Amino acid sequence: MEVQQFYYDNKIVKKFLYASILFGAVGMLVGLLLAVMFIFPNLTDGIPYLSFGRLRPLHTNAVIFAFVGNAIFAGIYYSLQRLCKSRMYSNVLSSIHFYGWQLIIVAAAITLPLGFTSSKEYAELEWPIDIAIAIVWVVFGLNMIMTIINRRERHIYVAIWFYLATFVTVAVLHIFNSLELPVSAFKSYSVYAGVQDALVQWWYGHNAVAFFLTTPFLGLMYYFLPKAANRPIYSYRLSIIHFWSLIFLYIWAGPHHLLYTALPEWAQNLGVVFSVMLIAPSWGGMINGLLTLRGAWDKVRVDPVLKFFVVGITGYGMATFEGPMLSLKNVNAIAHYTDWIIAHVHVGALAWNGFMTFGMIYWLIPRMTKTELYSRSLANFHFWIGTLGIILYAIPMYVAGFSQHLMWKDFDPSGTLKYGNFLETVTAIMPMYVMRAIGGALYLVGLFVLIYLVYKTVRAGKPVEDELAEAPALTKISAHRLKGEGWHTWLERRPIQFTILTTIAILIGGIVQIIPTIFVKSNIPTIASVKPYTPLELEGRDLYIREGCVGCHSQMIRPFRSEVERYGEYSKSGEYVYDHPFLWGSKRTGPDLFRVGQRYSDNWHYNHMYDPQSTSPGSIMPGYKWLFDNKEADYSTIEKKMSVMQTLGVPYTDEDIANARESMRIQSEQIALNLEGDPDYKASYQASQQIALEKGQEFVPMSKREIVAMIAYLQRLGTDIKNRVEE
Repeated sequence: MEVQQFYYDNKIVKKFLYASILFGAVGMLVGLLLAVMFIFPNLTDGIPYLSFGRLRPLHTNAVIFAFVGNAIFAGIYYSLQRLCKSRMYSNVLSSIHFYGWQLIIVAAAITLPLGFTSSKEYAELEWPIDIAIAIVWVVFGLNMIMTIINRRERHIYVAIWFYLATFVTVAVLHIFNSLELPVSAFKSYSVYAGVQDALVQWWYGHNAVAFFLTTPFLGLMYYFLPKAANRPIYSYRLSIIHFWSLIFLYIWAGPHHLLYTALPEWAQNLGVVFSVMLIAPSWGGMINGLLTLRGAWDKVRVDPVLKFFVVGITGYGMATFEGPMLSLKNVNAIAHYTDWIIAHVHVGALAWNGFMTFGMIYWLIPRMTKTELYSRSLANFHFWIGTLGIILYAIPMYVAGFSQHLMWKDFDPSGTLKYGNFLETVTAIMPMYVMRAIGGALYLVGLFVLIYLVYKTVRAGKPVEDELAEAPALTKISAHRLKGEGWHTWLERRPIQFTILTTIAILIGGIVQIIPTIFVKSNIPTIASVKPYTPLELEGRDLYIREGCVGCHSQMIRPFRSEVERYGEYSKSGEYVYDHPFLWGSKRTGPDLFRVGQRYSDNWHYNHMYDPQSTSPGSIMPGYKWLFDNKEADYSTIEKKMSVMQTLGVPYTDEDIANARESMRIQSEQIALNLEGDPDYKASYQASQQIALEKGQEFVPMSKREIVAMIAYLQRLGTDIKNRVEE
């Protein structure tokens, strides 16, 4: 038998590992800053690029796609070569993948603080970056699949199954969720509207968690855990059941993010059923991982790598028990829009993704540098301070979530809301936000310990070089099942057929849920009184999106007595038919805004946006002073925006588009006139005129500033149908 020599590419692994560590530090520092901004909301007062609404998507993208994403690629590139006994198919493709992915991350770090965002959770990046993501992802997939085809190992191991499922599903999710029509280089509108957009987004959002944050890490678990423990995986048969049931069921579960919303009831119930079923395969994977360590617990007590893996897998088990539980309607009614969801997400992110990444780094770095880890005691310190950080982060958020639910729904004996002022809830949970910031800081300290350990280990070791290996050449693989060979064993020899079956498994759920909602118009009935936004309101809505207001405010009133009493008539699906994109939100740091239109005067909104504490003492909302700057708002693309909306089915006429500027002038001047009714506003406005004159600056009338468009949008919200509270 011919034995061939070749080299494993360790340098690409090193690059992804270092990038993961670097961006992990950046992403978590931004996260800590955001946690502190809950306590000191005006910490970055007046700096638009450092406002909470713009930094929040930067934090989530940096942690998910930069920290976790680079770690996934490092682990896949290392393990895939050894499982296939083959070098990566192409050095060029590996380099394009690495540098392309880092450029995408840098583009996100620039565009998100500038306010270029689609507002869709975990998919905020604008259309040119979306295209770049798709291209780089295909490069990654091609390199991986060609490596598998050129392997020297007959069967593809379970870890590779999960890698293939990750590639296929993320590609499908990203492409369909990112379908949008461009307005300009960094502005686009989703092709879906309202309920349809919400369903597609959470089909993507839930399964981004499933197939970017879960399945690749399960593949890494199946490789690195047995290696670190020096024991075979507990059950091959369980791994087969785990894989196929997980990828088939997961894709159906997205609608459980939209329970009690305007989404059709059948879609909600379908999401609930499949979400509950998910607990079986999820826990099957956790059990397969933990039972791999049977008989090795003495090693776990002293080996920091295994400690990280054990807590990571346990965190996965906790999160995947909690997820199906949260999909039950009675539990979802308690948790949704509260900080319980923040706790749930971070148990998965910090324990499952974070600790699995840390364990993998501590295992890989010494091996690639051919030395010992610089200090086991420091690695153990990282483990314990990181664990304490998770606990101090999660528990206060669970307490805050329950407190929010109980206070939002509490009625006094007379039948009125006991805590009618939303701010009473905010004030009550402030100590929880302080504890959350402390927990996040401790977790970050652990990451800095890891950076120090990696630096010292690399300094003490040898430079990372490609690793010499040898293996027999793979003889021709029979396309037929051999005598006595199981069907799955046969499938493991046929990676193309395996990938096709995986694709079919993940497409079924998406097709059943999404096609009826998008193409069967009776599922989303229209309401005659609902009209498109005026040009000024459309511009105001885009400002609302730019500033990330959807991160703290929902626009979805559920059919609960407490919500109808507090916010107004519950939301109907037909009210959102012109919303590209939808803005239902997923967290209520502030109150729901769907029926805020005409509840307050223009002056109230003006003062609230400039200094929220002046109208709402105790508010943790930051001010948006740049909306008031003495500069003219840029409405140069309004005709193009309306034209794109027209293409998407919004009933703007050609005459509406031609008269857009005049319409904006009339509406904005009326709002500016309304503002003059406040003597304090009139005095400050005249003073600002005088200051501009003294500085030799051109004075921009209030009617031409951005704040007026924002007020126009806020005053429109929820006014298209009769509000039961106003009757």
